[in-house]
Amino acid sequence: MKNLESLFKHFVKDIYYAERQVLKTLPKMARKAESDDLREAFEHHHGETEEQIENLKKVFDLLGLKPRGVTCEAIDGILEEGKEIMEEADAGDTRDAGMIAAAQAVEHYEITRYGTMVSWAKTLGYDEAAELLQKNLDQEYAADQKLSKLGEGTLNKQAA
Repeated sequence: MKNLESLFKHFVKDIYYAERQVLKTLPKMARKAESDDLREAFEHHHGETEEQIENLKKVFDLLGLKPRGVTCEAIDGILEEGKEIMEEADAGDTRDAGMIAAAQAVEHYEITRYGTMVSWAKTLGYDEAAELLQKNLDQEYAADQKLSKLGEGTLNKQAA
């Protein structure tokens, strides 16, 4: 990566890989959720993640690249931690609280990446790409807030 543009393209590939891994994981989390509200949140975000992947494909097109990811060890580690929580938490309420924490770790990673990429896209003059990435960023913020509301509203108390 010799300049900001090549770094930006690498990050697009990184988040594309991450979103595709998240897309595979969300249905598993929805099945494991004890709370109907949490299940619905995971199912809703699955649909959003599909939209985000489509937005990323458009970004690849704008950059003249084929949609292709590069392995993202960070998201792999975060998802592995979430898998462990789903397997090791005995009580449904405890598992739900743990899955909220794991899902928020994913959201925070994505928020960081998308925030950086929006800034870089603007700096590089990729205004249309910046708009697409901003849409994804906005969805990630909303998902994080929804998860916080679920946890702080009832699920953490039930797990306690």
